[in-house]
Amino acid sequence: MIASWLIAAGLQAASPATPWRPEGVSSDQFESHPAPDPLTGDLYFVRSAPNFSGWRILVSRCAGGRLMAAEPAPFSGAGVEADPYFAADGRRVYFISSRADPPAKTGDDLDIWMVERGAEGRWGAPARLPAPVNSPAAEWFPRSDGRGGLYFGSGRDGGFGQTDIYHAVPEAGGWRVENVGGTVSTADDEYEFEPSRDGRFAVLMSEGALFRLERSGSSWGPRQPIGTGLAGLHVGPTLSPSGRTLLFAARDGARSGELFRIGEGETWPASCGGGGGERG
Repeated sequence: MIASWLIAAGLQAASPATPWRPEGVSSDQFESHPAPDPLTGDLYFVRSAPNFSGWRILVSRCAGGRLMAAEPAPFSGAGVEADPYFAADGRRVYFISSRADPPAKTGDDLDIWMVERGAEGRWGAPARLPAPVNSPAAEWFPRSDGRGGLYFGSGRDGGFGQTDIYHAVPEAGGWRVENVGGTVSTADDEYEFEPSRDGRFAVLMSEGALFRLERSGSSWGPRQPIGTGLAGLHVGPTLSPSGRTLLFAARDGARSGELFRIGEGETWPASCGGGGGERG
């Protein structure tokens, strides 16, 4: 059942977001884009400078019911990296990276990469997804559609705005990529699109704000703003498997960027950092 905060008109009836500051994660830097490991309880996330630059993917290990001091993710490379996302079975992570992949690319372009975890728990070598998923422009925030495809943001030519949301569907011998259009991709900048596990709704980040959209047949309904009680940039929306809890990052007054949580009826992430070990 979808939580009432997601079905309230305009989401304005929701309680304000509450800070989520587990030890080992929260710092005087900007933490964002949480990705709980469904197999280990570890938390992968992005840490950047307070001005939201210089993104790096870190992991805080779950030990003794607590999240430990963060360290670089085992698949980290050179350049900037962000937007980690676990497949539902925990065996694959998608992320974006500016690491070079000669002869396909060099420089600062952000592309979507994938890394797989073997049965022994070790991560393999990351692989850059091919065109047309990646393009000469930047790609952002890869997320599963639950059917083998991916949603992601891209600033490639031919969109409705500077950055739009695209849908990549695997086909024999490659991928078919389409602009989602409709209420999702507009003249505004749309960077991040997080569909619920059951596909009934999604959370969209556009121009730094979060919106909820319901699925309507093969399209998406009108945007409804999510009332978080916070001002400024909102990034990295991450839904729990049930869709009843939303994690995201925003500035916390005079503090740097912090993780926040909206939801009811569940403690998630539950294995580590869901209760004890949090900072006030």
